[in-house]
Amino acid sequence: MSTSSILNEKSLEFLEQYLNNASPTGYESSGQKIWMDYLKPYVDTFITDTYGTAVGVVNPDAPYKVVIEGHADEISWYVNYITDDGLIYVIRNGGSDHQIAPSKRVNIHTKKGIVRGVFGWPAIHTRTRDKEETAKVSNIFIDCGCDSKKEVEELGIHVGCVITYPDRFEVLNGNKFVCRAIDNRMGGFMIAEVARLIHQNKKKLPFGLYVVNSVQEEIGLRGAEMITQTIKPNVAIVTDVCHDTTTPMIDKKIEGDLKMGRGPVIAYAPATQNILREMIVDTAEDNKIPFQRHASSRVTGTDTDAFAYSNGGVASALISLPLRYMHTTVEMVHREDVENVVKLIYETLLKIENDNSFSYFK
Repeated sequence: MSTSSILNEKSLEFLEQYLNNASPTGYESSGQKIWMDYLKPYVDTFITDTYGTAVGVVNPDAPYKVVIEGHADEISWYVNYITDDGLIYVIRNGGSDHQIAPSKRVNIHTKKGIVRGVFGWPAIHTRTRDKEETAKVSNIFIDCGCDSKKEVEELGIHVGCVITYPDRFEVLNGNKFVCRAIDNRMGGFMIAEVARLIHQNKKKLPFGLYVVNSVQEEIGLRGAEMITQTIKPNVAIVTDVCHDTTTPMIDKKIEGDLKMGRGPVIAYAPATQNILREMIVDTAEDNKIPFQRHASSRVTGTDTDAFAYSNGGVASALISLPLRYMHTTVEMVHREDVENVVKLIYETLLKIENDNSFSYFK
């Protein structure tokens, strides 16, 4: 299977719709509906939980259970304080970057619908020349064109309303996907494509496949923590993003040497089970899929950690997608890497047997 044949027109239409939809942490339901609607022809049934994690299941009666997983949520802001003059101060919902906020347009989500606003910032002419103040969570603010707190509240805005950026999907130079929230709705897209390929190619798996789109990763892997207790899997292959370290101001001696376009990134960390990880490496080599390696020290910082240490231990691995400008509105990935992550997960699943394949003591 060549990578050029993996993504089709319908896939890319789904990707654009899915990325353009807002899905902030704690409010992932609209994105999950889009994802489930796309996945529905390729699975036998769905599981959802009380906080909104969605799971498409193939072979639900099989006793051996394999998870492939991404997370559905994106970083955002909360309304925290409204001044008498109608300006809005915020707090983070996830790892939102305060330095990119000034002059960005925003969508404030209310029961009355979306209210548009902007992160205001003093003009360069008015800032103290010898000691300019930098953007901080404590001084960035949103202006939605109102003159008073009462006027803001009449629009439906209150403390606790969630705020997202409206930046939309585009393709640069023919093969670079750019959008906010590629971290990690691209993961949900890639695992959905794996399920599509299994169905399209009429592959019969000897285990239950659980295609998991977890919520609340950005605030501590919470969705994965919950759903792994529900599924109780034997194996989990997680996909997330990692840093392309070839752009300015990143130290490769600290962050490693990773670049988009060079292929998926296979993680080395205590949470990645050695036998499963080496199966993935062998699969990449056997299928001539380019890949990179990344050492993650104590933790991966992804849902891999939640799956690995659950239920008495689950054989887990992490395949990452190299990404530039993480947690900004212009996150960027290479189309070939996306296709190769899909191919690597797909080919690995075809090698997993319905037995205790990953026990050190088999």
